[in-house]
Amino acid sequence: MRVFITGASGWIGSAVTDELLAHGHQVVGLARSDEAAAAIAAKGAVAHRGDLDDLDSLAAAVAAAEAVVHLAFKHDFSDYAGAGRSERAAVQRMLDAVEGSGRPFLLASGLASGITGRPMTEDDPSPHHGADSMRGGSETLALEYAGRGVHPVALRFPIVHGMGDHGFVAVLTRIAKERGAAGYIGEGSTRWAAVHRSDAGRLVRLALEKAPAGTRVHAVAEGGLPSRDIAAAIGGHLGLPTVSVAPEEAEAHFGWIGRFFGTDITGSSARTQELLGWTPTGPTLFEDIAAGAYALPA
Repeated sequence: MRVFITGASGWIGSAVTDELLAHGHQVVGLARSDEAAAAIAAKGAVAHRGDLDDLDSLAAAVAAAEAVVHLAFKHDFSDYAGAGRSERAAVQRMLDAVEGSGRPFLLASGLASGITGRPMTEDDPSPHHGADSMRGGSETLALEYAGRGVHPVALRFPIVHGMGDHGFVAVLTRIAKERGAAGYIGEGSTRWAAVHRSDAGRLVRLALEKAPAGTRVHAVAEGGLPSRDIAAAIGGHLGLPTVSVAPEEAEAHFGWIGRFFGTDITGSSARTQELLGWTPTGPTLFEDIAAGAYALPA
């Protein structure tokens, strides 16, 4: 299958590209720079130059593909609302380009649901609707196209970790080193779900090959790790104490990531594992931390 991937050279996308190529698929990856294009080509995939704001280029690439995996996102936390609006515009244009074709359209989403007291499941609809909501409400928008001749699948990712990760856990590690202590908020009872990058890549390939239209799949290996334990693992690796940060001081201590670290982002993947035959086998988050995945320069 000829698959167009946005974010093909990124953290999750590069793992997905490797997985698809290893299983006989052709990959065309969106590249917004010469460096990204070279990385995509080095894997044996084809680079398509453009970015998420170049809607005509996106539509052309989508129209030429047999399936789409949309993983790119503007992670600009200084203008998160603007990033969401850009996301919605890009997803809308790509969906319109494949409407009526029956082609698979997989897109990255998340587990930030506002649900408390239990993990989010695949049966829970996204609470995010409209251009001004989180990620521009793109998951809800895409699943609506199941009745318009598209085969949409929502890929819900938790924290995706591994060697070379520069995401949320890397940011927390840098803050811990700067502050001289690994912090958590309040009692540290909020929880994050997690998955290793290799398991996330394999799940996307299985979802492309097996998931029915309108499905939500959860790339969750660990359903909910307490923030206090995450801080302790970071502190233990760095040789730093673990401290509680008062909720009213969280923004000053953690910056933008405090809003996420103080929120439950949990999920179950029981239905996904049964549907796709997917069993996570990669290292746990704490194993990655202990192994030096988030080691910082001296």
